[in-house]
Amino acid sequence: MKRRDTGIRGEKLAKDFLKKRGYHILETNYRCPEGEIDIIAKHKDSLVFIEVRTKKSLEFGSPEESITLTKRERLRATASRYRQTHNDLPLLWRIDVVAVELNPKGKLSRIELIENAVSDA
Repeated sequence: MKRRDTGIRGEKLAKDFLKKRGYHILETNYRCPEGEIDIIAKHKDSLVFIEVRTKKSLEFGSPEESITLTKRERLRATASRYRQTHNDLPLLWRIDVVAVELNPKGKLSRIELIENAVSDA
């Protein structure tokens, strides 16, 4: 399984996982000059920007540990751009991470939602 295929598989698993938890998916793979956000959804009274991190090996750390300071800044900037360019959005918003781990055969071994993983600060 190539790196791109791993990412696509992780995003599909994350979308299914989120839908089962009451998230309403608005958009996937939103891109703008500031960056990209994997999933944008509404959950209860919040707009949620979701970064999906998928790994087949923990050799270099867990999926959630792979989010660098630069990536956090890009996520915040991209979320801000989305909020400025779209209407009728909830006032509350946050950035979550879905960590996905696959075994060597590509089967799901762990999926975890980390709410508010990237703060606005």
